[in-house]
Amino acid sequence: MDDFYENLSPEDVQVLDTLSILLIKLRESRAALLDHYEVENEESLLEKIRAGEVDEHPAYEAYLGAKSIGTMREAIRRELKNYMLEM
Repeated sequence: MDDFYENLSPEDVQVLDTLSILLIKLRESRAALLDHYEVENEESLLEKIRAGEVDEHPAYEAYLGAKSIGTMREAIRRELKNYMLEM
């Protein structure tokens, strides 16, 4: 397989690298928030809160944080895709 970065400028490599690392860190942060409550996604956490299975606070803050991280990840994915299409 050819080196993915072979024909890219150093600036392009830096941008792709930075966005990729950020996506990984956000994924891990979201997973840590959800793992604490033993759920796979934000909706499952919200259901646990509604059912009274976990204390509303700080679980709701974790829910909001995970939702925010998910939204941010989607925005960065779009940015990364658009950046790659423009190269």
